[in-house]
Amino acid sequence: MIGKLDPEDLARILSRTGARDDAVEMGPQYGEDAAAIRIGDELLVASSDPLSLAKERLGTLAVHVACNDVAACGADPRWLTNVVFLPDDDPETLDLLTSQMDAEADELGVAIVGGHSEYTPALDRPMVSMTAMGLADEYVPTGGAEPGDRVLLTKGAGVEGTAVLATDFRAELDLPDEVLDRAEGFFADISVVPEAAVLREFATAMHDPTEGGLANGLVELATASGVRLEIDRDAVPVREETAEICAAMGVDPLRIFGSGALLATVPEDAADDALAALDAEGIRASEIGIVSEVGESDSSAGETGDPDGAVAIDGEVLDGAIRDDLYDLWE
Repeated sequence: MIGKLDPEDLARILSRTGARDDAVEMGPQYGEDAAAIRIGDELLVASSDPLSLAKERLGTLAVHVACNDVAACGADPRWLTNVVFLPDDDPETLDLLTSQMDAEADELGVAIVGGHSEYTPALDRPMVSMTAMGLADEYVPTGGAEPGDRVLLTKGAGVEGTAVLATDFRAELDLPDEVLDRAEGFFADISVVPEAAVLREFATAMHDPTEGGLANGLVELATASGVRLEIDRDAVPVREETAEICAAMGVDPLRIFGSGALLATVPEDAADDALAALDAEGIRASEIGIVSEVGESDSSAGETGDPDGAVAIDGEVLDGAIRDDLYDLWE
């Protein structure tokens, strides 16, 4: 099985957090992108993420996925550590991974300050785990959405998943080369650091949808906030290349890897200003729904954050964690 832990296993992990430390302002919680630790007048925000799929751009994605989580919490990413596991002595793969990581970190102005590398023959593909750290004045949680807020989404659904499909599954796609080339170019749009820097001035909550795509990101945000999200599917931006490739592969654009988009909730009276501020920076964004109170039939279930009706997309209720559609293609 590929993917996140089941709710019971996740609950056990979330219940075991080691020694108490009063400097920790945000520890491990369902749906939260990163931890926040008070250091003087600032918050150190840190997040770790592993990747082993998307082999063509593994180093590229590893940097951005980690930095996006920190940025989505209101911080400016500054430092990275990397752990690299290689299945065998393969200098070409090592050079490719480290070159990709170096290039993307340099582009973001983030320093790679340490890590670990080793050969692990038990693996059948390389694995990279990155930890990103940055500083913030205020932490923007996943769990901060309030009834009446508007739900915003930058760029579009399935940006990362589209780029992965266009590379890892290119031979299986009977589509024009120009479509696939444009889709591969979506790797350049994976970072949400620019839009996070804009939206943190307005947002009650921000979240970086990754595994399980936009659909799972919505579930995580709704559950962490204890609210219901009413989403208009037609309002969700889906790029033409995403629509074509997803149709060809039989997957849902809202249920494939979603890095490159940033989810945010903002007060109703701030929505227009937030969208205008993004537009001024050349960042496309859309209002895709509203936040409402959880009804009597829509209660959150326990420590795992397994929701009952926390998200409704055109009336379709999402009542649990969403498994990414791409996993069936890799298995």
